[in-house]
Amino acid sequence: MMQSTFGEKLNSNKFIVTAEITPPKGVDTSAAISDAHILKGKVDALNITDNQRAVMRMSPLALGKLLLDEGHEVIMQMTCRDRNRLAIQSDILGASALGIQNICLMSGDHTTNGDHPGAKPVYDLDSIQLISMIQKMKDGFDFSGNELEGAPELVVGAVSNTDPSQPMQMMKLEKKVRMGAQFIQTQAVYDIGQFEEFTEFASHLDVPIIAGVIPLKSANAARFMNQNIPGVNVGEELITRMDNADDPVLEGLMICTETISMLKKTCRGVHLMPIGQHLNTPKLLEMAGLSVR
Repeated sequence: MMQSTFGEKLNSNKFIVTAEITPPKGVDTSAAISDAHILKGKVDALNITDNQRAVMRMSPLALGKLLLDEGHEVIMQMTCRDRNRLAIQSDILGASALGIQNICLMSGDHTTNGDHPGAKPVYDLDSIQLISMIQKMKDGFDFSGNELEGAPELVVGAVSNTDPSQPMQMMKLEKKVRMGAQFIQTQAVYDIGQFEEFTEFASHLDVPIIAGVIPLKSANAARFMNQNIPGVNVGEELITRMDNADDPVLEGLMICTETISMLKKTCRGVHLMPIGQHLNTPKLLEMAGLSVR
């Protein structure tokens, strides 16, 4: 199996750009494939979300394979919420056999927050145990120590909030890196001062940090994220800018461009998470001077 191009870029000095693609709620993949097509040649890899916000959607393994066949480099997200250790290992082996070489692991939003609130969450393993298990698989053994018939070759990432005043979150980050996380993607960043403190805290971990960015579309969208997405804090100054803007979408892109400009000095890349489709992402990348990969 060829080495992950994304993995090679992690080991270079290149400023990395990744972007999130949401699988469909159904079998019509045209919107997701269209989004990916818009981004082709403009980003280094596409993250395929795994029942994001506990809303039931197509498997990231299935969409990841479809996008891989279209020539995209993909990062398959995987949560601890929906599968026990048997199912997780099966999906990891399946993904690797189909050519998916990059995965990003996370706990996953609780089912009570999603569209199937009666679903039983699994959480058989936490995200740290999951990273440890995959390291074992990469060494050729399953979680119980049985030898595998061929080991997966994977680049393994994890996620983190960026508030250094939360000691438990920072402790989890350290453990994830110690267990083998090769890159970290963060929650959306709006407070650059706090993010600089976070990267200073994490500097001893020697792991590439890719900062999450969400272009704002309206002041109400900013308020919604503050109330509903843990770890996101859009400051009042930015909300006021959005409130007063003649063109809120353009203002959101300008705020995001300013954020990316500052992030270039403090981390290894950005992870783009639009509200809705990626129609404005090429313009954002051009505004931020990142349109040539």
